[in-house]
Amino acid sequence: MNHIKLESMLKDFFIEDIGDGDMSGEAIFTSDDQGSFSFLAKSNGVFCGSDVIKTGFRLIDPTSEATVYRKDGDLVEKGEDIAEIKGTMRGLLQGERVILNLIQRMSGIATITAKAAEIVKGTGAKICDTRKTSPGLRMLEKYAVRIGGGYNHRKGLYDAIMLKDNHIAFSGSILSAVKRAKQFAGHTTKVEVEIETKEQLLEAVEAGADIIMFDNCTPEQIRDWIAYVPEHICTEASGGITLSNLKAYAETGVQWISLGFLTHSYHVLDISAKVHPSFKH
Repeated sequence: MNHIKLESMLKDFFIEDIGDGDMSGEAIFTSDDQGSFSFLAKSNGVFCGSDVIKTGFRLIDPTSEATVYRKDGDLVEKGEDIAEIKGTMRGLLQGERVILNLIQRMSGIATITAKAAEIVKGTGAKICDTRKTSPGLRMLEKYAVRIGGGYNHRKGLYDAIMLKDNHIAFSGSILSAVKRAKQFAGHTTKVEVEIETKEQLLEAVEAGADIIMFDNCTPEQIRDWIAYVPEHICTEASGGITLSNLKAYAETGVQWISLGFLTHSYHVLDISAKVHPSFKH
């Protein structure tokens, strides 16, 4: 994770929430009042977000002390303390919601990714994410996928060439689109092509695609068509894949399975802040 970028993101998030000041905290507590609370897991799952906790509270209150009891990727159980944070009461309250929002989401993504990775275990297929991330949170969400045992697809439009149906429609054909992409790309950049029919598959192979994505194809279609893909071409499946049919796709022989629901349809891991009563105003 890029920690410089993380700090910049957190500053923006805090500015959005705190604005010109925390009216509630400033009305009740002085700048010297000290407190402590723990982040408590209220459901079982995979924890993710240690750096968010440490960096976030430090930005709000440089004197704060954050002790995180679980590493990213650790399983946590309902009722378990994940972290303890000590500092000014104002600082704790200002940082609490933003930080909880992020680690709940990151942990939710890591948890569902771990489930998907377990389903495909032993098949040879690997789980990866997509660009269907929350605007502004892509770095954190893709990090959470890795923590859950998945892999990252391209980070954005800038770091890979992926020719989807609309690229091909505008270009007129897969052959034309791949030819132009190969002329543009350097020798270190692979070209991926999305296909939905056997005819498109054969055209993508002829065009010299480096990666072929079976998009919105059934497991039966992929199992039949994958024989036409030379070994040097990487294969990927995407579209219409859920946890319930994931194993069927993994058993087709495809190498990668990209899942949009990892970052757009996950359930957050329920985590709350529990104030320690021994620290009083």
